Amino acid sequence: MNKQPIGIFDSGIGGTSIWKEVLKLLPNENTIYLADSKNAPYGEKSSNEIIALSIKNTELLISKGCKLIIVACNTATTNAIDYLRKNYNIPFIGIEPAIKPAALYSKTGAIGILATKGTLSSELFEKTTEEYTKNITVIEQDGEGLVPLIENGNLNSKELFTLLSTYIKPMLNFNIDHLVLGCTHYPYLIPKIKEIAGENIVIIDSGEAVARQTKVILAKNNLLSNSFEKSKHQLYTNGTIKVLSKILEDVSVKFTVEKLDF
Repeated sequence: MNKQPIGIFDSGIGGTSIWKEVLKLLPNENTIYLADSKNAPYGEKSSNEIIALSIKNTELLISKGCKLIIVACNTATTNAIDYLRKNYNIPFIGIEPAIKPAALYSKTGAIGILATKGTLSSELFEKTTEEYTKNITVIEQDGEGLVPLIENGNLNSKELFTLLSTYIKPMLNFNIDHLVLGCTHYPYLIPKIKEIAGENIVIIDSGEAVARQTKVILAKNNLLSNSFEKSKHQLYTNGTIKVLSKILEDVSVKFTVEKLDF
């Protein structure tokens, strides 16, 4: 079991921000990543549609021998992870917006959350927000339109910068000092967010925490790889190989990217 890969899926290329953190922390592990770009963004779909897509991705990863699956999508986690855990006999790691640290460390008493509609409207998000932000002002912003621009490789476009500005600037008027990124695509926007918000806003994403939790769960289930062979990393997309490959230009380990209809 130990040499079997960690499976990771997202509604496109955004979850590679999580995948990169897993590579850093768990260099001996093999990985398989599914970029379901064809169905991105999940955040605008119904709960039933999100569950159906999550089942499809899960079954493909299980068929490829994965020993654990990271649901590298906030929307899929909040809508589908309970179903997946009940129906499949392997560990699942989910992603939640990191509201707790933002609320705990805020000095101004105001935090911003940039996420998709599917995450912001979920029961899990509501429950987490209620639990940790009793004396905190929370400014929620649906990042509609950002995921398609990232998926199309338009990270440096004027259109993306303008749209992002319309979402970030109103939050600053509420004196937020922490901004929680509630979508795995959004860490790729951090340089642009800093340009708009300045360096004083603390930007929080879930990548490192997810990698740490993955290590904990692998160890707990006796699934950590003890192999010293070079690890294998396979990425599959049902979208454009070019865009996925471009976002991985900073990755130093060897990996393969293939087009797959799923």
